[in-house]
Amino acid sequence: MSRNGNGDAWKHRQSWVPSPGQPPRKRLPRELKGEPQFSMEELYLSPFKLRRKYSEDGDISYEPIERNTAPTGFRIFDDYLLYLSEGHSDIHVFAERYGLRRDDIDSLIFVFTGMRGIDFRMAFQVRMADELLRYTNLELADVSRRAGFGSANNLYLTCKREFGVAPGVRRRELRKRGDIGRFKL
Repeated sequence: MSRNGNGDAWKHRQSWVPSPGQPPRKRLPRELKGEPQFSMEELYLSPFKLRRKYSEDGDISYEPIERNTAPTGFRIFDDYLLYLSEGHSDIHVFAERYGLRRDDIDSLIFVFTGMRGIDFRMAFQVRMADELLRYTNLELADVSRRAGFGSANNLYLTCKREFGVAPGVRRRELRKRGDIGRFKL
């Protein structure tokens, strides 16, 4: 449906597009005045739910990991962190749950962390991929899906951009003796 009934609603939705011959508007970098309220370290939620434990006899068992699933105390943002930790990355789907726009979520991220929304999501996903690469033997496609990258190709491109190596090489760089099985999803 269009606003004026003439079938040109797209003109209204795309009114932000620059006219032909005009350069697109550049976004100025935003800078939070003052210190961010939270660091990535404080907000990151690991995908792992169990940690390996050795008894005095040397038997192995697993105990639940305490996770602070409400680090900010702001329900929508804490739900967003859980959403990311479950391997979801589509911000539009999340925002629609609450009747919000993507910009609203990005603004929350900026207020809490001083980071742009896309930078925060990428840092969260990269950290999760690193944990999954280090502590599991999941196939790279599964690591990619679980970390929110979608495809193994996206994981590959991200690892090359961030670390200069392929995900398999990154796994070997991160892994230490005894890491496999230390945590369970």
